Amino acid sequence: MTDLLYRFRAIALAFLLIVATAIPAFAGPFEDAVAKFANDDFSDSDEAVGIIATSGNPQAFAVITALQEGRLSADPDSKKVYLTGTDGKVTDAATGEAVAEVPASAAAVRLNNRLRRNIESALGGLTLMSPDPAKRIASAQSVFKSHETAMLPVIEAALEKETNKSAKQAFTEARAAILLYKEDATEAEKIESIAIIKGRGDQDALALLTSLPADQTVGVARSAASAVTAINSRQTLWSIGQNAWYGLSLGSVLLLAAIGLAITFGVMGVINMAHGEMVMIGAYVTFVVQDVIRTSYPGLFDYSLLMAVPLAFIVAGLLGIVIERTIIRFLYGRPLETLLATWGLSLVLQQAVRTMFGPTNREVGNPSWMSGAFELGQLTITYNRLWILCFTLAVFAILLAMLRYTSIGLEMRAVTQNRRMAASMGIATSRVDALTFGLGSGIAGIAGVALSQIDNVSPNLGQSYIIDSFMVVVFGGVGNLWGTLVGAFSLGIANKFLEPVAGAVLGKIAILVLIILFIQKRPRGLFALKGRAIEA
Repeated sequence: MTDLLYRFRAIALAFLLIVATAIPAFAGPFEDAVAKFANDDFSDSDEAVGIIATSGNPQAFAVITALQEGRLSADPDSKKVYLTGTDGKVTDAATGEAVAEVPASAAAVRLNNRLRRNIESALGGLTLMSPDPAKRIASAQSVFKSHETAMLPVIEAALEKETNKSAKQAFTEARAAILLYKEDATEAEKIESIAIIKGRGDQDALALLTSLPADQTVGVARSAASAVTAINSRQTLWSIGQNAWYGLSLGSVLLLAAIGLAITFGVMGVINMAHGEMVMIGAYVTFVVQDVIRTSYPGLFDYSLLMAVPLAFIVAGLLGIVIERTIIRFLYGRPLETLLATWGLSLVLQQAVRTMFGPTNREVGNPSWMSGAFELGQLTITYNRLWILCFTLAVFAILLAMLRYTSIGLEMRAVTQNRRMAASMGIATSRVDALTFGLGSGIAGIAGVALSQIDNVSPNLGQSYIIDSFMVVVFGGVGNLWGTLVGAFSLGIANKFLEPVAGAVLGKIAILVLIILFIQKRPRGLFALKGRAIEA
């Protein structure tokens, strides 16, 4: 019985909303209704909610929302009601005029459970009439999921007035969902509704169609089954697209982490096991920059990453040059000793960072322009991953241009192809080695800036990517940047398609086995470098 009364009340409220929308002049005295909140009486407040919700006044949504959130206060002496906005500004709830401050005698309007339920019903209809299209769409989406029959008159009234294309589509889909579950809807209306819901084609549409009661006509049941099959097929395609995006996202991370390693490995032939720690150092530089900005210049937080990129490059690059000058230069031609020395160095760097910053994860925040996500069809694309992909491709393009059009780039390519010949032509190969190691370490540092946005900043950050980076370099071709690009994206996409089937661990093992088999066939990778010394 209570449920029946609640439904009757919702239908009556919906009808009143339609009438109020069509003929706002006859909707009732809005100001007098607002003043009722000052009586501190639940019955008066309940009556006021009903009148305000059906008044058609543009201030109605703000007043009832403020009442629900405890931002509506009333002065019993002057019978004035005040609305405190989310920004802290105070206005007269009846007129919308600005007020300097809430009087000391004013108190928050009290609520009880019955009043809260009535507020929710009123907001359900008012949100559909909200001036903000995003709120109208969100409300229509909620109705689509609940397919409450009582909301049909409100939806149809809103649909007639709607001019925003996206909101109109949302209202159309909500109306279709209600008609599909409406007992007295005709077969033609239900079949038409199924076609609309099929066009939506997402998981909510699939859930709506699969939960349809069994007592449907043959035509409706056949249409629903056909729509479910079509949506499942479409979902499979979107799932493939989503995995491909995740693979590109992972590939961009691998490329950024491996590109510096490809340079040092190709030019110097050094297996640098401390490369991951250069990535870690770049991430900690980002943390330090953000920490300084938070404490001293909070207004510059959105620019923190732009400041951290050059600083991370300089810090990691200089450290790389020091490492090359003090350790690596004495181990050329001894790959096993180089591997052991750089592995020991990685442990030293990790412990140094633990001593300075502690062993726990450090918080690195996302600037506003890297926060959130957007929908592309049924693909969910996060802004931080999208920006990292763009940043990675920009770094790759700049590095290619530097190698092709600068003197140091020409010298690096000469040393890569034939070190002895380059030395005989007057190129200082030791200087090139130091600059190359510094460049590779600097790029690893800016990789750490990017990775700080999607991973935990901890002393073990670099260890998560060093093995994958070596696989990318070996698979693509040692020292070949285009090979590194293709290898990173290939491994990223393959990994994301294997994970749902085999799991994260078995997926990585499968990729490793495939790379080993591939290297047996092509020992120099996808794109082998050309040169007499290399081919010899």
